[in-house]
Amino acid sequence: MKRLLSIIYASLMVVITVNAQTTWKLDQAHSTVSFNISHMVISEVSGRFTDFDVTLVNKKDDFKDGKLNTTIKVKSINTDNEGRDKHLRSADFFDAEKYPEMTFVSKSFEKTGKNTYKIVGDLTIHGIAKPITLETKYNGTMTDPWGNIRTGFKATTTVNRKEFGIVYNQTLETGGLLLGEDVDVTINVELTKEKK
Repeated sequence: MKRLLSIIYASLMVVITVNAQTTWKLDQAHSTVSFNISHMVISEVSGRFTDFDVTLVNKKDDFKDGKLNTTIKVKSINTDNEGRDKHLRSADFFDAEKYPEMTFVSKSFEKTGKNTYKIVGDLTIHGIAKPITLETKYNGTMTDPWGNIRTGFKATTTVNRKEFGIVYNQTLETGGLLLGEDVDVTINVELTKEKK
């Protein structure tokens, strides 16, 4: 009987270990979502979103089975120009009243090097979902002075805004366009391991 109980216990421990997952929550105070877009061909405008959430769930220590979910509040866009930000929230661009959130949900988390990953998933903007790839650098994991386990990633991608129905533009006298179509996005996140 003792042998049977030992086998059952050992089996349960294996199942628990195999199925144990880690959830990482965003530390927004140490994270950023920023972007750059060409302006009048000769320069770039930079901006950021100040209200967003990121959750990462994994079972493997190397994150190869990671599941990433990101939500960004469109109204939180900030380019340090109130008039421009109001225009970006309008129906000409993001139409924040109708589409208040952008989301990214990962489908794969492929390890491509010692500290690099290719995260593929669906980005939804303006009610349109398209697959994108985040080229991602893993910055490491450490324990902070208060005993919290933290991990950090930096991800970059380029998004064609027209593919998401954001087509506003103006033609300049020189023949160029006021705004570029491609938007370079950089995401720096610091995540804290959820305590059980």
